Amino acid sequence: MSESAAESAAPTPAAPAGDRFLPSELHSPNVPERVNADGLEETWKERWEQDGIYAFDRSAQRHEVFSIDTPPPTVSGSLHVGHVFSYTHTDTLARFQRMRGKAVFYPMGWDDNGLPTERRVQNYFGVRCDPSLPYDPDFVPPHTGGEGKSIKARDQVPISRRNFVELCERLTALDEAQFEALWRHLGLSVDWKQNYQTIGKRARKVAQTAFLRNLARGEAYQAQAPGLWDVTFGTAVAQAEIESREYPGFYHRLAFHVVDPQAAATAAAAGAPIETGPNGTADVCIETTRPELLAACVALVAHPDDERYQPLFGTTVASPVFGVEVPVLPHPEAEMDKGAGIAMCCTFGDTTDIDWWRDLNLPLRAILRKDGRIETETPDWITTDAGRKAYADMAGKTTYSARQVMVEALTASGEMRGEPTKTVRQTNFFEKGDKPLEIVTSRQWYIRNGGKAWTNPASGKNLADELLERGKELNFYPDFMRVRYENWVGGLNNDWLISRQRFFGVPFPLWYRVREDGEVDYDAVITPEESALPVDPSSDVPAGYTEDQRGKPGGFVGELDIMDTWATSSLSPQLASGWLTDEDLFDRVYPMDLRPQGQDIIRTWLFTSVVRANLEFGALPWANAGLSGWILDSDHKKMSKSKGNVVTPMGLLEQYGSDAVRYWAASARLGLDAAFEETQIKIGRRLAIKLLNASKFALSMGIPWDADAATKAAAPAPSLNAAEVTEPIDRALLAALADVVDTATTAFEGFEHSRALEATESLFWTFCDDYIELVKDRANDAGGSHDPAAVRSARTTLALAVDTFVRLFAPFLPFATEEVWSWYRTGSVHRTNWPVAAPLREAAGDADAELVAHAGAALAALRKVKSEAKTSQKTPILAVTLAVAAPATPAVETVRADLVEAAKVTGELTLAPAAADAAAPVQVVAVELGEPPAKPAKRR
Repeated sequence: MSESAAESAAPTPAAPAGDRFLPSELHSPNVPERVNADGLEETWKERWEQDGIYAFDRSAQRHEVFSIDTPPPTVSGSLHVGHVFSYTHTDTLARFQRMRGKAVFYPMGWDDNGLPTERRVQNYFGVRCDPSLPYDPDFVPPHTGGEGKSIKARDQVPISRRNFVELCERLTALDEAQFEALWRHLGLSVDWKQNYQTIGKRARKVAQTAFLRNLARGEAYQAQAPGLWDVTFGTAVAQAEIESREYPGFYHRLAFHVVDPQAAATAAAAGAPIETGPNGTADVCIETTRPELLAACVALVAHPDDERYQPLFGTTVASPVFGVEVPVLPHPEAEMDKGAGIAMCCTFGDTTDIDWWRDLNLPLRAILRKDGRIETETPDWITTDAGRKAYADMAGKTTYSARQVMVEALTASGEMRGEPTKTVRQTNFFEKGDKPLEIVTSRQWYIRNGGKAWTNPASGKNLADELLERGKELNFYPDFMRVRYENWVGGLNNDWLISRQRFFGVPFPLWYRVREDGEVDYDAVITPEESALPVDPSSDVPAGYTEDQRGKPGGFVGELDIMDTWATSSLSPQLASGWLTDEDLFDRVYPMDLRPQGQDIIRTWLFTSVVRANLEFGALPWANAGLSGWILDSDHKKMSKSKGNVVTPMGLLEQYGSDAVRYWAASARLGLDAAFEETQIKIGRRLAIKLLNASKFALSMGIPWDADAATKAAAPAPSLNAAEVTEPIDRALLAALADVVDTATTAFEGFEHSRALEATESLFWTFCDDYIELVKDRANDAGGSHDPAAVRSARTTLALAVDTFVRLFAPFLPFATEEVWSWYRTGSVHRTNWPVAAPLREAAGDADAELVAHAGAALAALRKVKSEAKTSQKTPILAVTLAVAAPATPAVETVRADLVEAAKVTGELTLAPAAADAAAPVQVVAVELGEPPAKPAKRR
């Protein structure tokens, strides 16, 4: 049969986006003597690369393309099964779209900047970054290789940022190679010629250009303001990077002394808990977990409707130990039912303090340094000798030690009432940190994200409202994830802080003028031309200046901060698409079709990507977002490197095969968490092996098992001419196949890969357990006793089923399906056409797909009696009566001939109506078994 005829019978797309299917000629089945799922990865991943199976077609127009904004994994160590889980979801869709005729743009990015990489480099090479040092082009690190765990921080060699970045790039290149090897082994259909790094030259150019344009349009700005700070890493932290965790502590009840006796008496009469101190003072008590910040207290705050404290509003109280007078003020965020209903406002203990400080126009009295220690110089607002001594006792100490000092001082003065009481409170942590965040005032760079009211001049709309509109335009899969985006936008209370006080990242392309008095003028910003990008202000010089003017009066200084890693990753759709560097590619793939990612970074990666695209282009960066769930360990906790409960995947891939691991991953739906279960992986391996064995059987029909090589080579190619399918059971299988093709196609179009796999797998096992067992004797026709047309019908159906199943399974089991495809076709299954139902349904005619299930139930009943009798399935049945439910009776009668042959029924097969309450649609009610056949002699 010619290939054109075969293709007319085989399913083809109704209207492919482009002629991108590789030629695939049928040939004589070249089926191995023994099939094996092991080692297929090494065979096929090299062939795919050699043949360019997954290469992106640069001639494709935008409407012919399906482009994917692939998540760039963090390159800092190793991948875990959570990565395999989510990336497999994306790969199944990429393979489906490719088989639908799309030119699939499927790049790979590497997220190689940020804190994890810095720490790895410090340990690996024995260095630390000092941005004040000049670049040394001949620098050789003191250590190379190993983790360098014996190298203490004080022994690490200080080097310039540029030298440090070069070492980061050197180490991440090694990690990237390991990651790529694993991805290839897993079978990701990535075009490896399309890749990027979040710290590479191209990424720096894109990120710096985008920032300068944000700055020029007023979307980026710098501000000296209080913000969340991680004292361990020494950097500011954005709202999106915060985790709320439980943190143990103590409530301390502290007495503030009311200065106005009349106000105190009036407040007491109104019900305020005014106490009389040991020295006759009228005291109002507050409860705090941060007594070490008492010196930073700027007010006491109560709710404006709280009648108890209304007499105190506008008056002052003196702080314990320090004796600093602070006002008592109303604010609607104060909680009347929490503690005594009155709280101290310090600058700053938590984010509520920031709100009060800003809204009430309070003074800034910061005492906490960026390293988490108390400022050493006694503040000028503390004027009493006792207060200055108390401050000196805690100056320079950590907050923990300072807290102990203050508790002792408060106890000694009698101004702490009662014993501290234990509490557990929700406290903000940096997602990568292990100490509570502090609030430190510093100069930082921000990008507007709707957290503060701002009208976008380009659209005339409030930015927050505009971003909510973008969320409504975006297709979320699953849709219930949309509310997470909307809740995040609605809950923002600040713009996006994008500056970090670290080293390995994209530097801000900025310098500042130094005034003649030697002070840096941070309002006098110097920016480069876009054509000069990328730049590193710590080593590059702005136009019009020379290096010897760095840090000198009348000269300049470079911005030392770097951009937050999300400030680069948020541009991944533009970066991967070639924005600014490959405009031809950009026009073909942007805006992209899909952003696949984890559900836990909706607020960071997804949202910030929408922000950047909206500000630059006024539109979404992609049309669809596919959100994967988490992988859970045996205790149903999320797997993560930080928790130490991850499973590394390479051992699993080598033990069970990549197809098996992919099966486990693809069995999970988008948006839902899944437990890591090796049992499911074992099922996947069994499926891959069964696909190989069933396909070998189906393609070998008519070829004697002991035929020589020449005979096998001369065997005809499998027939895919559906017109040859004439028998009812064969047509019924085609009808069932047509239903599954429709179901799988619809599922993939709705980003429901797991549903496509489930439907395909279900029918495949029916095909193996029921259909093949029913027709194998007719298809093999070993004695030549069957009607030739019926034989052709069975063989063609088997071939069509294999040809359809390998296409349906191709997105999930790429190695096993490619192996089967190579047995009877040229080319690659992954560049052939996805099946469609129409030709299958046409060939099936009016056949009922349920016929296969009913026939299978009858065969199972007959096989069951032999199993229960502990005899061979080859044992003849001399006579049997089947009780058959009415809906199944016509089906069983239709397949009588195949059923008798498959079950080895040599005598009468009688059908009787089943009872209304029968447990099964087909049951054996009477049977007579013959003698089992003699076992063949063992070959010598």
